[in-house]
Amino acid sequence: MSRVVIVTDSTAYLPKSYVDDLGIEVVPLTLNWDGKTYRDGIDIQPDEFYTRLSTSNTFPTTSQATIQDFSTVFQKVLDRGDSILTMPISSGISGTVFSAFKAKEMFKGAPIEVIDTRLVSMALSFQVLAAARAAKAGASLEECKQIALEAYKHIGVYFVVDSLRYLHAGGRIGGGKRFLGTALKIKPVLEIREGKIEAVKSAITMGKAVEAMIDLVKHDIHGKTPVRISVFHALAEKKAQVLLDRMVTECNAVEGILSYVSPVVGCHVGPGTLSIAYMAGM
Repeated sequence: MSRVVIVTDSTAYLPKSYVDDLGIEVVPLTLNWDGKTYRDGIDIQPDEFYTRLSTSNTFPTTSQATIQDFSTVFQKVLDRGDSILTMPISSGISGTVFSAFKAKEMFKGAPIEVIDTRLVSMALSFQVLAAARAAKAGASLEECKQIALEAYKHIGVYFVVDSLRYLHAGGRIGGGKRFLGTALKIKPVLEIREGKIEAVKSAITMGKAVEAMIDLVKHDIHGKTPVRISVFHALAEKKAQVLLDRMVTECNAVEGILSYVSPVVGCHVGPGTLSIAYMAGM
């Protein structure tokens, strides 16, 4: 019996248990570092990556998933007789979605849909989960697509970086540029807004920035149910677990997921990053 297969990319960094249970296909982005190429989450893992990044004098660069990467996965899924909903990282952050669109063009008439999610990391994963759970329940390709688009309206994500130097070096500081003149020691609270990284608030300590992030999440989800929460991190697992436990309790969440910031995203935000993503009211 044919089914809908959700294809996403490695920046979502959904824990493997969810990927396996829901049959999600993950296309890796790549890191280029000191002359070597690493597939995100395959050739290099988060702890190894962030430990190295903390002491490195060089910055890695990233490459979007290629047309060939997507076409290979598309062919495998189509050969099984299944249809495909492709949900990559936001076009405002990476060109990966355009590779997916180009790959789709290679399969004229095939049941393939590609959407610009305008999300990244576990915010993207919540959108992926909504569609994948619908697919597992027997929803059609069009139904899964509409569920994904609806889920976007219920999702938010905030994050706090320990240093602005990585966002600055990677050119992805967006609306946070105004903090650069203040000093790189500022702890900004940032969000993904309309697919791009934007600054919301700032604090002089990491602790105060995290509290501000918590307040923003609680304000956004106030009165909405059910609530799903994820805390994800870059080499800050103990702090992330404490934060997740707190958020699940205080927000009466029906689901809590601990995850990493993927290395490809992490090279732009740096070690010590903490983030909260939520889906509320759906």
